[in-house]
Amino acid sequence: MTSAVTRVRTAYARIAETDRPEIWIDLRDEAEVTAEAEALDARTAAGEHLPLAGRLLAVKGNIDVAGLRTTAGCPAYAYTPKADAPAVARLRAAGAIVLGTTNLDQFATGLVGTRSPYGAVRNAHDPARISGGSSSGSAVAVALGLADLALGTDTAGSGRIPAALNGIVGLKPTYGLVPTDGVVPACASLDCVTVFARTVPEAERALSFMTDTAPPAPPRTPGPWRVAIPRTGQLTDLAPGWAAAYQEAARQLALSGVELKEIDLTPFTEAAAMLYEGAFVAERYTAVGTFIDKTIESDAAALDPTVAGIITRARDIPAHRLFTDQAHLRALRAAALAGLAEADADALLLPTTTEHPTLAEVAADPLGVNARLGRFTNSTNLFGLCAAAIPAGTVDGLPFGVMLVGAAHTDTSLPRIAEALTAPPTRVAVVGAHLTGQPLNGQLLSLGAQFDRATTTAPVYRLHALNTDPPKPGLVHVGPETGAAIEAEVWRIPSAGLGRLLTALPRPMTLGRVTLADGTEIPGFLCEPSALSDAEDITEHGGWRAYLARTREARHQGRGERREKPRPHPTPIRTSRRHPTDE
Repeated sequence: MTSAVTRVRTAYARIAETDRPEIWIDLRDEAEVTAEAEALDARTAAGEHLPLAGRLLAVKGNIDVAGLRTTAGCPAYAYTPKADAPAVARLRAAGAIVLGTTNLDQFATGLVGTRSPYGAVRNAHDPARISGGSSSGSAVAVALGLADLALGTDTAGSGRIPAALNGIVGLKPTYGLVPTDGVVPACASLDCVTVFARTVPEAERALSFMTDTAPPAPPRTPGPWRVAIPRTGQLTDLAPGWAAAYQEAARQLALSGVELKEIDLTPFTEAAAMLYEGAFVAERYTAVGTFIDKTIESDAAALDPTVAGIITRARDIPAHRLFTDQAHLRALRAAALAGLAEADADALLLPTTTEHPTLAEVAADPLGVNARLGRFTNSTNLFGLCAAAIPAGTVDGLPFGVMLVGAAHTDTSLPRIAEALTAPPTRVAVVGAHLTGQPLNGQLLSLGAQFDRATTTAPVYRLHALNTDPPKPGLVHVGPETGAAIEAEVWRIPSAGLGRLLTALPRPMTLGRVTLADGTEIPGFLCEPSALSDAEDITEHGGWRAYLARTREARHQGRGERREKPRPHPTPIRTSRRHPTDE
């Protein structure tokens, strides 16, 4: 395992090499961070368990880090906190090392990453394009390999859109799951602390340390994952190639055994428009409006003009409009949740955003571009849902991402579904009770498995009927001299499902490498040799189903023979009558 000191030195060399100063607001001194890493290495060497030991963390500039300025992207607003925000403190307690605070759209108001006096944060893959906001610096720090993990915040999509545009993972938990103490609010009733990482497991692991005790997940109908997709024709106005990329992501889910069901997307997109166009934006004035009003009078240059305009306009929204919008939102939320419930969906799959604009395009139309970017993300927090942004390939050499949106407190389900996109399914060979139509086939289906093809094994196996309940065969490798080809099926199963299947596999069954007729080797069900001592060798039948059919036929014939066998003629009854001649 690489030491924390080595990781820190490598990171600072990488930071200097990439030369992206706009990522950071306050980057800690390398000597100070190295000393912290040395202490961390000493603790782990002494046997202390620190599960995130040496993982390097970047923190969005509206989240408190003790001793560093919290600016929210506005130097005139800055203060220096004495304590870490809980999300930061918990990651540090697990061994993470903070590198510094990162740039953002000022006061977390924007989805573009350009609204900052510290400079526009350029995209990790194409410096002419935006990084996405408001958690821009955090996302790019992870995408460029400067940090392992980064914290962002998400009100309208700020923890997801930068993930999509930079090709990384962004997890937005259910509201309230991660404390927002020590976070400068954008809209306090909606804000969530989010996490960026390069893989789903890394992000999920970090989030697990940040959360309070999670309430139990809502119950779900047993069976494979079910994912809702928009009705045909509802994904309009996407960038060229993006609709096809989305369809490919949906196809990948289907190939992994996920059931896709269409729903009406209208409630989601109508609610998304309300976040900035309705009265809810007034909460942004509640958060920092007084400061902005005073700063406009004393030092207007300290404010991003687009951000200042959005927040000051919110000051004059009448109260009655808020109540009208709340009633409309309740109706839209009910319709959206009803659509998901009718589809019995575990999640909704959407493109994370609509396009990847250039810096010049945002400068020419800052409000219009921002509104388009939030078309799919704005409604998530308004509806009280959770979400995961996941890379889904590239279009014209730039990252493309999709988003899984789930009901409140389904935070642990979304990464499991995401595995179907980020990890290809494993092919598994089955020869017995898991075959199509057999008693244990439902186990495969419940784990999201999907039938691939029928085949046979290579002629190197023997098959035995085990004394188990339910009945099942045992496949044993014996080599080409005494082996035979055995009927088999190949199933595609998500990686997580394979792990759960292996965990629940009862003895004497094992999972090992099975050679198929074409010479390929894949995982498959085998048997411990010790179970064969009292097991009938049924290899001659060529497979489990043929053996069962022959057994049924034999039973049927046996019953028929017993019915058709002629009964013996009854013995005549002799009387005591004497013959006349006997007299």
